[in-house]
Amino acid sequence: MATHKSAEKRDRQNKKHRTRNVAAKSAIKTKVKSVIESVDSKNKENSINALKVAIPALDKAAGKGLIHKKNASRKISRLTKKVNALK
Repeated sequence: MATHKSAEKRDRQNKKHRTRNVAAKSAIKTKVKSVIESVDSKNKENSINALKVAIPALDKAAGKGLIHKKNASRKISRLTKKVNALK
């Protein structure tokens, strides 16, 4: 356990950041899942709208370092490919 004042503060900050990061990652997973579900249901309009919501969320997470930039790029590419296959 932290014994120095600065270590205790760092511990509090880490807990706060972890809570925020877990929530953000969960939101991203939900948005990606909604794209996949709408593609599976063969609903072209819903999948395009869901993709428009998911792409900025992935880009923002990558910009903040929540996920790696190449990971976000790969997810966006694969989702876009699935949505375009519906056309």
